[in-house]
Amino acid sequence: MNKVVANAEEAIQGIKDNMTLMLGGFGLCGIPENCITALVKAGVKGLTCISNNAGVDDFGIGLMLQQRQVKKMMSSYVGENAEFERQLLSGELEVDLIPQGTLAERIRAGGAGIPAFYTATGYGTEVAEGKEVKHFDGRPYIMETALHADFAIVKAWKGDTHGNLIFKGTARNFNPMMARAGKITIVEVDELVAPGELDPNHIHVPGVYVQRIFKGVNYEKRIEQRTVRS
Repeated sequence: MNKVVANAEEAIQGIKDNMTLMLGGFGLCGIPENCITALVKAGVKGLTCISNNAGVDDFGIGLMLQQRQVKKMMSSYVGENAEFERQLLSGELEVDLIPQGTLAERIRAGGAGIPAFYTATGYGTEVAEGKEVKHFDGRPYIMETALHADFAIVKAWKGDTHGNLIFKGTARNFNPMMARAGKITIVEVDELVAPGELDPNHIHVPGVYVQRIFKGVNYEKRIEQRTVRS
């Protein structure tokens, strides 16, 4: 199976209106910049996006929000995006705010074939509304269900043409678990190498989870917040 595609435009073929997407990244670190740009150009709408955050106003998923492409966000942190806030308060955007650890575990469970799990996080808050509660050792836990997506779109540092992936530093974040939880996984990489060039001991995601891979271009790799001494 040839997994290599020419560019982001080819990689996102098949993504249609009203689909569910997972988009890797934490803040602006390790986000699939090329694919997001291609999605904006493609103009697909009504999307449900599962991502730790919603980018900023002029970058990342924020670009999709500007074009009203996102119907629902399932996220943990959304405090850096004024357009997100405006759409939320006006009722234009449906939002499911999920505790960060719970979000990570729901995605991991989806990739591992685990349909649901119990966690104490969120019990007694709005997070627990409508969810099953069980007690273990006298402590209440709520049931959370696994998350899946039609497409998982992730960013890696290195990958080979078989789809084996290595992430670098904190840019790993949600990317590996999302790569396992999508029906189709698209990966953009800084470096695309031949099979055998990656040390098997350093591979974070094996190629069996990846369907499409390409070498990205023109990465900005923005820093969300920078504080320096005067």
